[in-house]
Amino acid sequence: MTPLARLLITSQFAFNVGFFAVLPYLADHLGGTLGLGGALVGFVLGLRTFSQQGLFIVGGVLTDRYGPRPAVLVGCALRVAGFVWLGFAGSAWTVIGAVVTVGFAAALFSPAVESEIAREALRLERSGGPRRTRTLARFSAGGQAGALLGPVLGTLLLYGGGAAHFRTACLTGAGVFLFVLAAHVRLMPRGATREPGAQVRGSWRTVLGDRRFLLLALAYSTYLLAYNQLYLALPAELDRATGSQAALGWLFALSSVLVVFGSAPLERFAAPRLDRQAMIRTGLLLIAAAFATVAPLRTLDGPAAAIAFTVLLTLGQMLVLPATRALLTDLADEQRLGLATGALSSLSGLVVLAAGAPVGALLDHDGPAPWLVLATIPLLGLTLVPRPPRRGTERAGQGLTSKA
Repeated sequence: MTPLARLLITSQFAFNVGFFAVLPYLADHLGGTLGLGGALVGFVLGLRTFSQQGLFIVGGVLTDRYGPRPAVLVGCALRVAGFVWLGFAGSAWTVIGAVVTVGFAAALFSPAVESEIAREALRLERSGGPRRTRTLARFSAGGQAGALLGPVLGTLLLYGGGAAHFRTACLTGAGVFLFVLAAHVRLMPRGATREPGAQVRGSWRTVLGDRRFLLLALAYSTYLLAYNQLYLALPAELDRATGSQAALGWLFALSSVLVVFGSAPLERFAAPRLDRQAMIRTGLLLIAAAFATVAPLRTLDGPAAAIAFTVLLTLGQMLVLPATRALLTDLADEQRLGLATGALSSLSGLVVLAAGAPVGALLDHDGPAPWLVLATIPLLGLTLVPRPPRRGTERAGQGLTSKA
């Protein structure tokens, strides 16, 4: 693995450590310590999500225009400022300003890092190194390791509760992001401007007019909608089966451990046998099986259905994520990889946002039927996975592979 790949994987790990040391506890801080109403807490959390996921496409465009290094550095600096601000915020408006800053920081950082690791994975594969899916699986595992360690760090820092402890957690998170900033200042290569601004503006039409990319975005949306049920359907099933959500943290930890320690072995097993499209389809099939399995297992006492759901869903994720990022490098020209990465996240995020309320209403109905209906969502995505363009057959000006 190259020094750049190690830097990107390590920074993704550290970024998630700092993020998950604070954000899982934000709702409790807002509603408990600051005494904000439930509606306002929900608005603040939704605004943070929108300022991050919804603006990924902006971060992707800026990455293509100025290169990944400036986007990463500004993103890290904004995260430091946002977490310091959040630690001292004492009113609704100051909290809103802080969380928007925190969210937009990720909208800059994540598309830059994700597009650059995809680009580096492609370079490694072309030079005779590991398959790009292996490098991207390591990247996913690094991020998940940070997501596993971050809440543990946050729990230790927030022990005892109160504004002072939350401030300590925020300042610790800011320190982590400051470390990531320093590492990228020192180690990330300086890049030249990617494209003139007019060509970047033209790329928006290129993305929205590319049929293969839109099919991939829709297929990825079905995965993301299904994966989000870890936070909606899984707690509901635990409540039904055990009368509480006490085991939820353990199931999240199980999912993270599977990703951290299982991504590389699963990639080594799957990649020689399946191409990238088949890996995505197999992952979506496993996710569909996760929902379908809950229906018969609900008749058993205890959390058996919840455990099976978590394991199968996570195994599907471990195939879908690296294969999708790898397939994106087949569909998108390297000069537009930032835009394509950001657009993939933003478009799929909009689909998940639109489908969130209907799925929530579906889960209000008891019995196996909602789970069987949810199983059809990844099956639909399975039919949408596009074939990559055959090299040398794309005409100039058509799709994301054009060099215009």
